[in-house]
Amino acid sequence: MTAVEKYNARVEKINSLVCVGLDTAEFPQFEFNRRIIDQTAKFAAAYKLNIAFYESHGEAGLAELKKTMDYLRATYPEIFTICDAKRGDIGHTNEKYAKAIFDYLGFDAVTLHPYLGREALEPFLNRADKAAIILCKTSNLGGGELQDLQISGNPLWRVLAEKVFKDWNTNGNCMLVVGGTYPKELAEIRKIVGDMTLLVPGIGVQGGDVRAVCEAGLNSQKYGLIINSSRGIIFADDPGAAARKLRDEINEYR
Repeated sequence: MTAVEKYNARVEKINSLVCVGLDTAEFPQFEFNRRIIDQTAKFAAAYKLNIAFYESHGEAGLAELKKTMDYLRATYPEIFTICDAKRGDIGHTNEKYAKAIFDYLGFDAVTLHPYLGREALEPFLNRADKAAIILCKTSNLGGGELQDLQISGNPLWRVLAEKVFKDWNTNGNCMLVVGGTYPKELAEIRKIVGDMTLLVPGIGVQGGDVRAVCEAGLNSQKYGLIINSSRGIIFADDPGAAARKLRDEINEYR
């Protein structure tokens, strides 16, 4: 089973597009994460771990990341896992990143910068069993400084979406990051990439609207979205209830 198939199977099994972002600076992180995971697993199609929250604690933080991943793989192996690392370097360096993220830590997917081109990302793209989630139109306010630059009459994010869809996705393992704060662009990207799965940050605290995201981004099978919420779930008084609420709200518009 490829990573894309794994995600779709999880969506179908639990009828959910919810991704829980395990982005906490509370230390030790594993105990916090385990509590969140156990409360939200029945509603989670995916977990996304931003590696910065773990690297900032040095060696001990990386150990907490590894313990969290070992727990997910042993206890909830059906749930899709994303390393939000935004890697992107020259090829032989990316080979090391891919080995660390996929083979040592055991993630199903990783977020990637496209700036160095396909050749540099081949260590990720060539892993047909894993997913390469490429930054396209990000949720942050300042992303348009570069992403909206015009190239032959088209914004850079459109050019990138077309290139990933037509040229980079030869193994069918590419996804794109498209912020929930930009539903108009999300709708245009959906038209470009067909049924490709999109990771959508920016829901909740950042202001993204669930209805707008679903109306703009669902694919022809009413799948195709990984809708992430971090702070809105993990810091809720009842994380399980918060995850269930998000799942139910998404499903109203599917």
